Amino acid sequence: MTDISFAWSALGGDPGLVQRITTVVREGALTARLPVRDLARACVGACALAAAELAARRAALAEVPAVRVDDGALATAFVSERHLLIEGRAPVTFAPLSRFWRTADGWVRTHANYPHHRARLLTALGLPSGEERDGSGGRDGDQDDALVASVASVLAERSALDVEEAVYAAGGLAVALRTPEEWAAHPQHAELAARPLVERGRLGAARARVLPSLTGTPLLPAAGVRVLDLTRVIAGPVATRTLALLGADVLRVDPPHLPELADQHADTGFGKRSAALDLAADRAAFEELLAGADVVVTGYRPGALDRFGLSPEALAERRPGLVVAELSAWGAYGPWARRRGFDSLVQVATGIAAVEGGDGQPGALPAQALDHGSGYLLAAAVLRALTEQSRDGGGRFVRLALARTAAWLTGTAPGAARGPERVQDAPYDSPAPWLDETGSRIGRLRHARSPVAFTDGPTTWTRPPGPWGTDAPHWT
Repeated sequence: MTDISFAWSALGGDPGLVQRITTVVREGALTARLPVRDLARACVGACALAAAELAARRAALAEVPAVRVDDGALATAFVSERHLLIEGRAPVTFAPLSRFWRTADGWVRTHANYPHHRARLLTALGLPSGEERDGSGGRDGDQDDALVASVASVLAERSALDVEEAVYAAGGLAVALRTPEEWAAHPQHAELAARPLVERGRLGAARARVLPSLTGTPLLPAAGVRVLDLTRVIAGPVATRTLALLGADVLRVDPPHLPELADQHADTGFGKRSAALDLAADRAAFEELLAGADVVVTGYRPGALDRFGLSPEALAERRPGLVVAELSAWGAYGPWARRRGFDSLVQVATGIAAVEGGDGQPGALPAQALDHGSGYLLAAAVLRALTEQSRDGGGRFVRLALARTAAWLTGTAPGAARGPERVQDAPYDSPAPWLDETGSRIGRLRHARSPVAFTDGPTTWTRPPGPWGTDAPHWT
Protein backbone atom coordinates (compact mmCIF):
# COMPACT_ATOMS: atom_id res chain seq x y z
CA MET A 1 0.00 0.00 0.00
CA THR A 2 1.31 3.43 -0.89
CA ASP A 3 0.54 5.36 2.29
CA ILE A 4 2.12 8.22 4.21
CA SER A 5 3.32 6.06 7.09
CA PHE A 6 5.48 3.97 4.78
CA ALA A 7 6.91 7.01 3.00
CA TRP A 8 7.67 8.71 6.30
CA SER A 9 9.37 5.58 7.59
CA ALA A 10 11.50 5.41 4.42
CA LEU A 11 12.67 8.93 5.24
CA GLY A 12 13.68 7.93 8.76
CA GLY A 13 10.98 10.02 10.42
CA ASP A 14 9.46 9.61 13.88
CA PRO A 15 6.36 7.40 13.37
CA GLY A 16 4.40 9.37 15.95
CA LEU A 17 4.49 12.52 13.83
CA VAL A 18 2.27 10.98 11.15
CA GLN A 19 -0.69 11.76 13.38
CA ARG A 20 -0.10 15.45 12.67
CA ILE A 21 -1.44 14.84 9.12
CA THR A 22 -5.04 15.17 8.02
CA THR A 23 -6.08 14.08 4.54
CA VAL A 24 -9.00 15.67 2.70
CA VAL A 25 -10.45 13.00 0.43
CA ARG A 26 -11.99 14.10 -2.86
CA GLU A 27 -13.38 11.37 -5.09
CA GLY A 28 -12.57 11.81 -8.74
CA ALA A 29 -9.02 13.06 -8.17
CA LEU A 30 -6.26 11.18 -10.02
CA THR A 31 -8.51 8.27 -10.93
CA ALA A 32 -6.61 5.22 -12.18
CA ARG A 33 -6.45 1.45 -11.86
CA LEU A 34 -3.31 1.72 -9.76
CA PRO A 35 -3.38 3.67 -6.43
CA VAL A 36 -1.97 6.90 -7.87
CA ARG A 37 -3.89 9.12 -5.49
CA ASP A 38 -2.51 7.20 -2.51
CA LEU A 39 1.01 7.61 -3.87
CA ALA A 40 0.47 11.35 -4.33
CA ARG A 41 -0.88 11.70 -0.78
CA ALA A 42 2.05 9.77 0.62
CA CYS A 43 4.74 11.73 -1.19
CA VAL A 44 3.26 15.18 -0.58
CA GLY A 45 2.21 14.34 2.98
CA ALA A 46 5.70 13.14 3.85
CA CYS A 47 7.20 16.26 2.27
CA ALA A 48 4.90 18.62 4.16
CA LEU A 49 5.58 16.77 7.41
CA ALA A 50 9.34 16.98 6.85
CA ALA A 51 8.96 20.72 6.28
CA ALA A 52 6.83 21.13 9.40
CA GLU A 53 9.29 19.11 11.46
CA LEU A 54 12.25 21.28 10.42
CA ALA A 55 10.20 24.45 10.95
CA ALA A 56 9.31 23.34 14.47
CA ARG A 57 12.96 22.69 15.28
CA ARG A 58 14.17 26.03 13.92
CA ALA A 59 11.34 28.03 15.52
CA ALA A 60 11.54 26.11 18.84
CA LEU A 61 7.84 25.24 18.66
CA ALA A 62 6.25 23.04 21.30
CA GLU A 63 4.82 20.75 18.64
CA VAL A 64 5.16 20.13 14.92
CA PRO A 65 2.65 22.22 12.93
CA ALA A 66 -0.37 20.37 11.60
CA VAL A 67 -0.18 19.17 8.01
CA ARG A 68 -3.15 19.11 5.63
CA VAL A 69 -3.08 17.00 2.46
CA ASP A 70 -5.91 17.89 0.08
CA ASP A 71 -6.68 15.60 -2.86
CA GLY A 72 -7.72 18.60 -4.93
CA ALA A 73 -4.35 20.27 -4.48
CA LEU A 74 -2.60 16.98 -5.31
CA ALA A 75 -4.60 16.34 -8.45
CA THR A 76 -3.91 19.88 -9.68
CA ALA A 77 -0.20 19.98 -8.81
CA PHE A 78 0.58 16.52 -10.22
CA VAL A 79 -0.42 17.81 -13.67
CA SER A 80 0.97 21.31 -13.17
CA GLU A 81 2.51 21.25 -16.65
CA ARG A 82 -0.96 20.84 -18.16
CA HIS A 83 -2.49 23.72 -16.21
CA LEU A 84 0.23 26.18 -17.08
CA LEU A 85 -0.74 29.05 -19.38
CA ILE A 86 1.78 31.63 -20.60
CA GLU A 87 -0.09 34.74 -21.75
CA GLY A 88 -3.04 32.44 -22.37
CA ARG A 89 -1.03 29.95 -24.43
CA ALA A 90 -1.06 26.30 -23.42
CA PRO A 91 2.39 24.70 -23.16
CA VAL A 92 3.91 22.13 -25.49
CA THR A 93 4.11 18.95 -23.39
CA PHE A 94 4.99 16.13 -25.77
CA ALA A 95 6.57 16.44 -29.21
CA PRO A 96 5.08 14.49 -32.15
CA LEU A 97 7.70 11.71 -31.90
CA SER A 98 7.16 11.22 -28.15
CA ARG A 99 4.42 8.58 -28.16
CA PHE A 100 3.46 4.92 -28.39
CA TRP A 101 4.12 3.05 -31.63
CA ARG A 102 3.04 -0.35 -32.85
CA THR A 103 5.88 -2.70 -33.66
CA ALA A 104 5.91 -6.06 -35.41
CA ASP A 105 5.33 -7.85 -32.09
CA GLY A 106 3.91 -5.30 -29.66
CA TRP A 107 4.45 -1.70 -28.63
CA VAL A 108 7.28 0.70 -27.96
CA ARG A 109 7.28 4.20 -26.52
CA THR A 110 9.76 6.86 -27.54
CA HIS A 111 10.76 10.17 -25.99
CA ALA A 112 11.97 12.90 -28.34
CA ASN A 113 11.03 16.22 -26.75
CA TYR A 114 14.62 17.46 -26.78
CA PRO A 115 16.17 18.11 -30.21
CA HIS A 116 19.22 15.93 -29.51
CA HIS A 117 17.05 12.98 -28.47
CA ARG A 118 14.87 13.43 -31.53
CA ALA A 119 17.93 13.42 -33.80
CA ARG A 120 19.32 10.26 -32.17
CA LEU A 121 16.00 8.46 -32.48
CA LEU A 122 15.78 9.20 -36.19
CA THR A 123 19.42 8.23 -36.73
CA ALA A 124 18.81 4.88 -35.03
CA LEU A 125 15.86 4.26 -37.34
CA GLY A 126 17.81 5.23 -40.46
CA LEU A 127 15.74 8.35 -41.08
CA PRO A 128 17.02 11.90 -41.73
CA SER A 129 16.78 14.09 -38.65
CA GLY A 130 15.70 17.13 -40.66
CA GLU A 131 14.84 20.42 -38.99
CA GLU A 132 14.88 20.40 -35.19
CA ARG A 133 12.18 21.93 -33.06
CA ASP A 134 12.80 24.01 -29.97
CA GLY A 135 10.08 22.65 -27.68
CA SER A 136 7.93 25.77 -27.67
CA GLY A 137 6.66 26.08 -31.18
CA GLY A 138 8.22 24.52 -34.11
CA ARG A 139 7.91 22.65 -37.26
CA ASP A 140 5.21 22.77 -39.84
CA GLY A 141 2.33 20.40 -39.04
CA ASP A 142 2.52 18.72 -42.43
CA GLN A 143 6.21 18.01 -41.88
CA ASP A 144 5.42 16.46 -38.51
CA ASP A 145 2.65 14.32 -39.98
CA ALA A 146 4.94 13.04 -42.71
CA LEU A 147 7.70 12.24 -40.24
CA VAL A 148 5.31 10.42 -37.90
CA ALA A 149 4.15 8.30 -40.83
CA SER A 150 7.75 7.46 -41.75
CA VAL A 151 8.65 6.46 -38.20
CA ALA A 152 5.48 4.38 -37.87
CA SER A 153 6.32 2.54 -41.08
CA VAL A 154 9.84 1.67 -39.93
CA LEU A 155 8.78 0.57 -36.45
CA ALA A 156 5.94 -1.61 -37.74
CA GLU A 157 8.54 -3.92 -39.29
CA ARG A 158 10.80 -4.29 -36.24
CA SER A 159 10.42 -5.99 -32.87
CA ALA A 160 9.95 -3.82 -29.79
CA LEU A 161 13.08 -5.11 -28.05
CA ASP A 162 15.15 -4.59 -31.18
CA VAL A 163 13.98 -0.98 -31.36
CA GLU A 164 14.69 -0.49 -27.65
CA GLU A 165 18.28 -1.66 -27.97
CA ALA A 166 19.01 0.08 -31.29
CA VAL A 167 17.74 3.47 -30.10
CA TYR A 168 19.52 3.14 -26.77
CA ALA A 169 22.78 2.32 -28.57
CA ALA A 170 22.38 5.54 -30.56
CA GLY A 171 21.91 7.58 -27.39
CA GLY A 172 18.16 7.96 -27.86
CA LEU A 173 15.15 6.92 -25.80
CA ALA A 174 12.78 4.07 -26.60
CA VAL A 175 11.38 1.40 -24.29
CA ALA A 176 9.44 -1.74 -25.15
CA LEU A 177 6.10 -2.30 -23.45
CA ARG A 178 6.36 -4.94 -20.73
CA THR A 179 3.77 -6.55 -18.51
CA PRO A 180 4.25 -6.41 -14.74
CA GLU A 181 5.29 -10.07 -14.85
CA GLU A 182 7.90 -9.42 -17.54
CA TRP A 183 9.35 -6.52 -15.58
CA ALA A 184 9.37 -8.56 -12.35
CA ALA A 185 11.65 -11.05 -14.14
CA HIS A 186 14.00 -8.31 -15.35
CA PRO A 187 17.36 -7.99 -13.53
CA GLN A 188 16.89 -4.22 -13.14
CA HIS A 189 13.72 -4.80 -11.15
CA ALA A 190 15.54 -7.22 -8.88
CA GLU A 191 18.18 -4.59 -8.14
CA LEU A 192 15.56 -1.98 -7.31
CA ALA A 193 13.23 -4.16 -5.26
CA ALA A 194 16.12 -5.13 -2.96
CA ARG A 195 16.76 -1.50 -2.05
CA PRO A 196 14.79 0.99 0.06
CA LEU A 197 12.42 3.51 -1.48
CA VAL A 198 14.72 6.28 -0.25
CA GLU A 199 18.40 5.45 0.08
CA ARG A 200 20.00 7.47 2.86
CA GLY A 201 23.48 7.63 4.35
CA ARG A 202 26.23 9.76 5.85
CA LEU A 203 29.00 11.53 3.94
CA GLY A 204 31.97 12.20 6.16
CA ALA A 205 32.10 14.05 9.45
CA ALA A 206 31.15 17.66 10.12
CA ARG A 207 29.87 19.62 13.06
CA ALA A 208 26.16 19.90 13.69
CA ARG A 209 24.54 22.41 11.35
CA VAL A 210 23.28 25.51 13.15
CA LEU A 211 20.57 27.27 11.16
CA PRO A 212 19.25 30.64 12.36
CA SER A 213 16.05 30.61 14.37
CA LEU A 214 12.81 31.24 12.52
CA THR A 215 10.55 34.07 13.63
CA GLY A 216 7.22 35.30 12.35
CA THR A 217 5.16 33.84 9.54
CA PRO A 218 5.16 32.28 7.12
CA LEU A 219 7.40 29.61 8.57
CA LEU A 220 10.14 28.93 6.02
CA PRO A 221 12.01 25.83 7.20
CA ALA A 222 14.62 26.02 4.41
CA ALA A 223 15.34 29.75 4.84
CA GLY A 224 19.05 30.46 4.56
CA VAL A 225 19.78 27.12 2.85
CA ARG A 226 21.58 27.38 -0.48
CA VAL A 227 20.60 24.70 -2.99
CA LEU A 228 22.65 24.07 -6.13
CA ASP A 229 20.17 22.59 -8.60
CA LEU A 230 21.71 20.35 -11.27
CA THR A 231 18.47 18.76 -12.44
CA ARG A 232 16.35 18.68 -15.60
CA VAL A 233 12.85 17.81 -16.80
CA ILE A 234 10.25 17.28 -14.01
CA ALA A 235 11.17 15.21 -10.94
CA GLY A 236 14.34 17.01 -9.86
CA PRO A 237 12.97 20.47 -10.69
CA VAL A 238 9.79 19.68 -8.69
CA ALA A 239 12.00 18.87 -5.69
CA THR A 240 13.96 22.11 -5.96
CA ARG A 241 10.82 24.12 -6.75
CA THR A 242 9.44 22.81 -3.44
CA LEU A 243 12.60 23.69 -1.53
CA ALA A 244 12.36 27.19 -3.00
CA LEU A 245 8.76 27.46 -1.79
CA LEU A 246 10.03 26.61 1.69
CA GLY A 247 12.57 29.42 1.69
CA ALA A 248 15.72 27.95 0.12
CA ASP A 249 17.92 30.03 -2.16
CA VAL A 250 17.84 27.77 -5.23
CA LEU A 251 20.18 28.32 -8.18
CA ARG A 252 19.63 26.04 -11.13
CA VAL A 253 22.70 25.51 -13.31
CA ASP A 254 22.53 24.01 -16.81
CA PRO A 255 25.09 23.50 -19.58
CA PRO A 256 24.68 26.31 -22.13
CA HIS A 257 24.67 23.86 -25.07
CA LEU A 258 21.63 21.96 -23.70
CA PRO A 259 18.92 24.56 -23.08
CA GLU A 260 15.83 23.49 -21.19
CA LEU A 261 12.49 23.44 -23.00
CA ALA A 262 10.99 26.87 -22.42
CA ASP A 263 7.54 25.70 -21.31
CA GLN A 264 8.99 23.06 -19.00
CA HIS A 265 11.21 25.64 -17.34
CA ALA A 266 8.24 27.98 -16.89
CA ASP A 267 6.37 25.28 -14.97
CA THR A 268 9.16 24.13 -12.65
CA GLY A 269 11.17 27.36 -12.37
CA PHE A 270 9.10 29.01 -9.64
CA GLY A 271 11.14 30.35 -6.74
CA LYS A 272 14.50 29.78 -8.44
CA ARG A 273 17.19 31.57 -10.37
CA SER A 274 18.57 29.97 -13.54
CA ALA A 275 22.14 30.20 -14.81
CA ALA A 276 24.01 28.62 -17.72
CA LEU A 277 27.48 27.37 -16.86
CA ASP A 278 29.93 25.09 -18.65
CA LEU A 279 31.31 22.85 -15.90
CA ALA A 280 34.48 22.14 -17.86
CA ALA A 281 35.29 25.65 -19.10
CA ASP A 282 34.00 27.56 -16.06
CA ARG A 283 35.31 25.26 -13.33
CA ALA A 284 36.42 28.06 -11.00
CA ALA A 285 32.92 29.57 -11.07
CA PHE A 286 31.37 26.22 -10.24
CA GLU A 287 33.78 25.58 -7.37
CA GLU A 288 32.86 28.98 -5.94
CA LEU A 289 29.19 28.00 -6.08
CA LEU A 290 29.93 24.67 -4.42
CA ALA A 291 31.90 26.37 -1.65
CA GLY A 292 28.77 28.33 -0.72
CA ALA A 293 26.22 25.53 -1.15
CA ASP A 294 24.45 23.60 1.60
CA VAL A 295 22.65 21.17 -0.71
CA VAL A 296 23.42 19.83 -4.19
CA VAL A 297 20.59 18.12 -6.09
CA THR A 298 21.42 16.15 -9.24
CA GLY A 299 19.07 14.62 -11.79
CA TYR A 300 21.41 13.20 -14.41
CA ARG A 301 22.16 9.54 -15.09
CA PRO A 302 24.26 7.89 -12.36
CA GLY A 303 27.91 8.50 -13.13
CA ALA A 304 27.23 11.15 -15.79
CA LEU A 305 28.64 13.94 -13.61
CA ASP A 306 31.48 11.97 -12.03
CA ARG A 307 34.01 13.21 -14.59
CA PHE A 308 33.43 16.70 -13.25
CA GLY A 309 34.16 15.58 -9.70
CA LEU A 310 30.47 15.63 -8.79
CA SER A 311 30.03 12.21 -7.19
CA PRO A 312 28.60 12.51 -3.67
CA GLU A 313 31.93 11.50 -2.13
CA ALA A 314 33.94 14.00 -4.19
CA LEU A 315 31.50 16.79 -3.42
CA ALA A 316 31.52 16.06 0.31
CA GLU A 317 35.32 16.00 0.35
CA ARG A 318 35.46 19.54 -1.04
CA ARG A 319 32.44 20.78 0.93
CA PRO A 320 32.18 18.93 4.29
CA GLY A 321 28.67 18.82 5.70
CA LEU A 322 27.03 18.94 2.28
CA VAL A 323 23.68 17.26 1.61
CA VAL A 324 23.78 15.52 -1.79
CA ALA A 325 20.46 14.43 -3.27
CA GLU A 326 20.44 12.23 -6.37
CA LEU A 327 17.56 11.27 -8.62
CA SER A 328 17.61 8.98 -11.67
CA ALA A 329 15.19 7.07 -13.85
CA TRP A 330 16.37 3.48 -13.38
CA GLY A 331 18.47 3.61 -10.21
CA ALA A 332 22.19 3.66 -9.48
CA TYR A 333 22.70 -0.11 -9.80
CA GLY A 334 21.99 -2.90 -12.25
CA PRO A 335 22.21 -3.27 -16.04
CA TRP A 336 20.06 -0.22 -16.75
CA ALA A 337 21.71 2.11 -14.22
CA ARG A 338 23.34 4.32 -16.85
CA ARG A 339 20.39 4.42 -19.24
CA ARG A 340 18.51 7.60 -19.90
CA GLY A 341 14.87 7.62 -18.93
CA PHE A 342 11.77 9.65 -18.27
CA ASP A 343 8.53 9.03 -16.36
CA SER A 344 6.61 8.02 -19.49
CA LEU A 345 9.25 5.41 -20.36
CA VAL A 346 9.48 4.03 -16.84
CA GLN A 347 5.71 3.51 -16.90
CA VAL A 348 6.12 1.45 -20.07
CA ALA A 349 8.99 -0.72 -18.84
CA THR A 350 7.59 -1.48 -15.38
CA GLY A 351 4.17 -2.73 -16.49
CA ILE A 352 2.23 0.38 -15.51
CA ALA A 353 1.26 1.17 -19.11
CA ALA A 354 0.06 -2.42 -19.59
CA VAL A 355 -2.09 -2.25 -16.45
CA GLU A 356 -3.56 1.16 -17.30
CA GLY A 357 -4.31 0.20 -20.91
CA GLY A 358 -7.22 -1.70 -22.40
CA ASP A 359 -8.55 -3.28 -25.60
CA GLY A 360 -5.03 -4.18 -26.65
CA GLN A 361 -3.82 -0.60 -26.27
CA PRO A 362 -1.22 0.58 -23.73
CA GLY A 363 -2.26 3.29 -21.34
CA ALA A 364 -0.76 5.80 -18.94
CA LEU A 365 -1.28 7.15 -15.45
CA PRO A 366 -3.48 10.27 -15.19
CA ALA A 367 -0.33 12.24 -14.34
CA GLN A 368 3.41 11.85 -14.59
CA ALA A 369 3.08 10.64 -11.04
CA LEU A 370 6.46 8.94 -10.83
CA ASP A 371 8.12 12.28 -11.62
CA HIS A 372 6.01 14.40 -9.31
CA GLY A 373 5.86 11.85 -6.50
CA SER A 374 9.61 11.24 -6.57
CA GLY A 375 10.20 14.99 -6.67
CA TYR A 376 8.27 15.62 -3.47
CA LEU A 377 9.95 12.62 -1.81
CA LEU A 378 13.37 13.96 -2.78
CA ALA A 379 12.56 17.35 -1.27
CA ALA A 380 11.35 15.58 1.86
CA ALA A 381 14.59 13.61 2.06
CA VAL A 382 16.63 16.82 1.87
CA LEU A 383 14.53 18.43 4.60
CA ARG A 384 14.89 15.40 6.85
CA ALA A 385 18.66 15.37 6.21
CA LEU A 386 18.83 19.00 7.35
CA THR A 387 16.88 18.14 10.50
CA GLU A 388 19.20 15.23 11.27
CA GLN A 389 22.28 17.38 10.65
CA SER A 390 21.06 19.94 13.14
CA ARG A 391 21.23 17.20 15.77
CA ASP A 392 24.40 15.25 15.04
CA GLY A 393 26.20 16.88 12.12
CA GLY A 394 27.82 15.05 9.22
CA GLY A 395 27.23 15.24 5.51
CA ARG A 396 24.34 13.28 4.03
CA PHE A 397 23.36 11.65 0.76
CA VAL A 398 19.85 10.69 -0.33
CA ARG A 399 18.93 8.85 -3.51
CA LEU A 400 15.69 8.03 -5.35
CA ALA A 401 14.80 6.40 -8.66
CA LEU A 402 11.61 6.68 -10.68
CA ALA A 403 11.62 2.92 -11.29
CA ARG A 404 11.84 2.27 -7.54
CA THR A 405 8.86 4.57 -6.99
CA ALA A 406 7.08 2.57 -9.71
CA ALA A 407 7.80 -0.68 -7.85
CA TRP A 408 6.17 0.84 -4.76
CA LEU A 409 3.13 1.95 -6.76
CA THR A 410 2.63 -1.42 -8.43
CA GLY A 411 3.12 -3.39 -5.22
CA THR A 412 6.18 -5.24 -6.49
CA ALA A 413 8.33 -3.86 -3.66
CA PRO A 414 7.51 -3.42 0.06
CA GLY A 415 5.09 -0.82 1.33
CA ALA A 416 2.88 -1.05 4.38
CA ALA A 417 1.34 0.41 7.55
CA ARG A 418 -1.63 2.53 8.44
CA GLY A 419 -2.21 6.06 7.28
CA PRO A 420 -3.34 9.24 9.07
CA GLU A 421 -6.82 10.44 9.87
CA ARG A 422 -8.95 11.10 6.80
CA VAL A 423 -11.77 13.59 6.43
CA GLN A 424 -14.33 13.15 3.65
CA ASP A 425 -14.92 16.31 1.67
CA ALA A 426 -16.47 17.39 -1.63
CA PRO A 427 -15.64 15.72 -4.95
CA TYR A 428 -12.87 16.98 -7.19
CA ASP A 429 -14.90 18.89 -9.76
CA SER A 430 -12.40 21.45 -11.02
CA PRO A 431 -8.76 22.50 -10.51
CA ALA A 432 -9.81 26.17 -10.25
CA PRO A 433 -9.48 26.49 -6.44
CA TRP A 434 -5.83 25.42 -6.67
CA LEU A 435 -4.75 27.67 -9.56
CA ASP A 436 -3.16 31.12 -9.36
CA GLU A 437 -2.09 33.84 -11.76
CA THR A 438 1.30 35.53 -11.50
CA GLY A 439 3.14 38.12 -13.55
CA SER A 440 6.68 37.33 -14.67
CA ARG A 441 9.43 38.34 -17.10
CA ILE A 442 8.18 35.65 -19.47
CA GLY A 443 4.57 36.82 -19.35
CA ARG A 444 1.42 36.39 -17.32
CA LEU A 445 1.31 32.84 -15.93
CA ARG A 446 -1.58 30.70 -14.82
CA HIS A 447 -0.12 27.94 -12.67
CA ALA A 448 -0.85 25.33 -10.05
CA ARG A 449 -0.30 26.09 -6.39
CA SER A 450 1.99 23.90 -4.35
CA PRO A 451 0.18 21.05 -2.54
CA VAL A 452 2.67 21.21 0.37
CA ALA A 453 0.70 22.76 3.24
CA PHE A 454 1.17 23.05 7.00
CA THR A 455 0.00 25.52 9.65
CA ASP A 456 1.67 28.93 9.15
CA GLY A 457 3.62 27.58 6.18
CA PRO A 458 4.09 29.42 2.85
CA THR A 459 1.33 29.33 0.28
CA THR A 460 3.22 30.59 -2.78
CA TRP A 461 6.69 31.34 -4.11
CA THR A 462 8.47 34.64 -3.56
CA ARG A 463 9.62 34.84 -7.19
CA PRO A 464 8.13 33.69 -10.50
CA PRO A 465 10.24 31.88 -13.10
CA GLY A 466 12.37 33.99 -15.40
CA PRO A 467 13.89 33.21 -18.79
CA TRP A 468 16.10 30.13 -18.72
CA GLY A 469 19.81 30.66 -18.15
CA THR A 470 19.68 34.46 -17.71
CA ASP A 471 20.75 34.79 -14.07
CA ALA A 472 24.34 35.26 -12.89
CA PRO A 473 26.04 32.09 -11.63
CA HIS A 474 26.66 33.26 -8.08
CA TRP A 475 24.84 33.28 -4.75
CA THR A 476 22.81 36.31 -3.70
